[in-house]
Parts: sequence; structure tokens; C-alpha cells
Amino acid sequence: MSKKWIPNTLTILSLFAGIGAMLLALSEQWLAAVGLIFGAAMFDSLDGRVARRLNVANEFGRELDSLADLVSFGVAPATVFYLLLLTDQGWSGALLTTLFPVCGALRLARFNVANVKNYYVGVPITVAGPLLAGIALFGRSALPLTVQQIILLLLAGLMVSTFRVPKL
Repeated sequence: MSKKWIPNTLTILSLFAGIGAMLLALSEQWLAAVGLIFGAAMFDSLDGRVARRLNVANEFGRELDSLADLVSFGVAPATVFYLLLLTDQGWSGALLTTLFPVCGALRLARFNVANVKNYYVGVPITVAGPLLAGIALFGRSALPLTVQQIILLLLAGLMVSTFRVPKL
């Protein structure tokens, strides 16, 4: 295997983790599902750094990373949130949940075309997604449902906001 595939393999592992999280959520294995979303975040934190260190960063890897991010940090956390908290809310719960990955997609598209190096514009989906999943799991007994729904709306809004978020 060429060294250029090492970071892409990490991205694919992130994507597998996101898909696995959704499958586990369908089986109501909440802790494992959220754990895989956090595992996806670990793989995602490595892929770009490895690509730059190996000097193999390229457009294909950047696009693959965005697609994996949408699944692992947009669709998977929204799926966990919906199945864990909102299935009895009908269409309003489904529409509310859908807003999160849609805002995540908008944020990723903006990130892909912007040429901003020193900061992020809006909260990255890679931060918002694991937060949403963790809040759904650990907040379900500690926070009222309305508060959790407000948090979902807030995180979705922060992703598409124009706030400057420092890169760590």
C-alpha cells in the first residue's frame, strides 16, 4: 500500500465508525453507538495530521474526509438523538433532527470552498456531532427534553454561524 493511502484509511475507519454507530443505535445499543462516534472523532483527528506529516495531502483525501465527517458527525449523532429521544415526537421530531445534518452539510461545504487558515468559521461538525451524541446519551436522564432540543438547535445554528472559532 502506498503511503498516500494511510490517511485515507484513517478517514475510512472514521466513516465505518459513523455507520456502525447508526447500526448500533437501531439496536438501541446507545453507549456503544456514542462510543463509536467518539472513536470516529479520534480517527478524524489523525487523518489530516498524518497526511500533512507524510506530505501526501490531496484533494481526494479532503473530499473523502468531508463525506466521512457528514456521516460520522452529522447523520450518526442525529440518528442517535432521534432514536433515543424523539421517536414519539412524530414529524416535528424528525424535522428537528434533520436540521442538524443539513446544517452540518452547509458548514462542510463552506469550509471546503473557504480559504481560511487560522480559524474556523462556525463550530466544526467534528465538535458539534460528538457533543450532540454525548448530550443525548448522558443528558437524557439529567436534562429535560426541551433543553436537549434547544441544544440541538443551538449546535446546528453554531455550525452555520459566522463566529470565528480558533483552531487548537
